[in-house]
Amino acid sequence: MEIVKSYLENHDIDAIGIGIIDFSLKSFKSKTLLKNDNDIIQDDSIYFDLASLTKVLTNGTFYLKFLDQMDEDLRLLVEHRASLPAWGYLSKSTWKEDLKKYSISSSETLYSDYSALRFMLDAQGKTKKNMYDEVREYHDEVIFWKNLKNQKTVQNGFVKQKRNFKNVHDPNSYNINEFTSHAGLFGTTSGLCKTLLNINKELDALKIIKENKTDNRFTFGWDTISSPDTTLAGSGCGEFTFGHLGFTGTSVWIDPDLNLGHVILTNSTKNFWYDKKDLNNFRKKIGSATWKKELTI
Repeated sequence: MEIVKSYLENHDIDAIGIGIIDFSLKSFKSKTLLKNDNDIIQDDSIYFDLASLTKVLTNGTFYLKFLDQMDEDLRLLVEHRASLPAWGYLSKSTWKEDLKKYSISSSETLYSDYSALRFMLDAQGKTKKNMYDEVREYHDEVIFWKNLKNQKTVQNGFVKQKRNFKNVHDPNSYNINEFTSHAGLFGTTSGLCKTLLNINKELDALKIIKENKTDNRFTFGWDTISSPDTTLAGSGCGEFTFGHLGFTGTSVWIDPDLNLGHVILTNSTKNFWYDKKDLNNFRKKIGSATWKKELTI
């Protein structure tokens, strides 16, 4: 964990959570390190803003759970190939109507919060199921931000000129102020590891996502890799590796051939957001050490 401690000491963040998941053994190891005055301590109770990891824990999980009801339009939406804009400010009062105005047609991949939210609306309409009710049975120490109470969180940015704790960092999720599938979940490092194990156990996620991989970037909402040598998942992973990144400095990557995955949680948006170079190098180092089974927790 020296690489983790070094990164934590030398960057303007409060905490780092690292997890390694062995899907063959249905087990994991995790640790969360926190700056405490001039020391670094272990504090596994911290809830991180998972940011866009929310997408795979909601949309991606819902897609797998109701796979037999998913049609081509829903696949285009969950895989960001439905011609919707990438992002924009949404109105609390009209956001659903505004998203419904877009026509769905096949397009090149454009990573889109709009597409993720439209998927939520259309998938709920087709299945007649509430997405959050359906997916949270797999969640363990993973909570939507509006349900946070006494959980301990770390700072991500500012809200009304005050340091932001407990509130979601994403402006549309904050503004809408109700469940959204593109951002809004918080979780502990161990909780996210347990949640991913639950999803795989109940929905056979590793097998199904691998079998349905295409030349498109996303598979059922999960990001994939273009080059095993340069990917942010870290060198040494296989061609079927899938995962996701989160804007607050979070990530998860899973290699279905190795039956191995890793989780990184940080609050890199504590004060800033624009410099991801060091974070991405850190992601690569942790990933590479994971695939080579050199990372000890």
